[in-house]
Amino acid sequence: MSRHSKKTDQNKAWNKRIGAAAAYKRNSRQPNDRRFLIICEGENTEPLYFKAFPVLQAEVEAFGTGRSKTSLVDATIDYVARLPRDSEREVWLVFDMDHDPIKDSALQREDFNHAVSQAERYGFRVAYSNDAFELWFVLHYQYLDAAMTRREYFELLGRRWGISYEREGKRHRFCATLYQRLLDDPLASQENAIRNAERLFRQSQHISPAEQNPCTTVYQLVAELNKYLKK
Repeated sequence: MSRHSKKTDQNKAWNKRIGAAAAYKRNSRQPNDRRFLIICEGENTEPLYFKAFPVLQAEVEAFGTGRSKTSLVDATIDYVARLPRDSEREVWLVFDMDHDPIKDSALQREDFNHAVSQAERYGFRVAYSNDAFELWFVLHYQYLDAAMTRREYFELLGRRWGISYEREGKRHRFCATLYQRLLDDPLASQENAIRNAERLFRQSQHISPAEQNPCTTVYQLVAELNKYLKK
């Protein structure tokens, strides 16, 4: 299926990146580098977290679009189709369920499930979270298997970090410190987070992603990036 950009989308961030990013990659990458393109729903938290991974022999481009679910997948299909032919890379999409009690819950579930299946149909990897990306951070501190909302995750993290996460935790400056903050915190453990997230996924993988709450497959992307960390 072919897709074309809307005229209103031609100046969007992901479209502006194509020319400059492709030229940079051709000039700077090493022949044996693994290449990751991480396209996120959020414009601060997720891309800044992944950009902070100190990778070696891997090229990581991560950015946010402000789009979610099926809309994000559609934009990514268009973006990737217009990249130069020599820019093959592993594409990851990062988005959340983020249940909105005001909207029709059945339509939200359908959109989420369709986004996951559509992305996989195009060969993209998906790091999805139900209900929110912040579940991944919480799992660094504790295992939990009760369904929670993003605001509840915000409250848990706010207490851990002594801040109002909803007000301060989404700011660019703070988001840029998230990777190192979790690494330096003696109470946090990425190893435990991977173990906790994998446990949640295995327990619920027989049902649709929209029904998997809590669940996050972010651990799969983190495990891939960890293969290329500087020693």
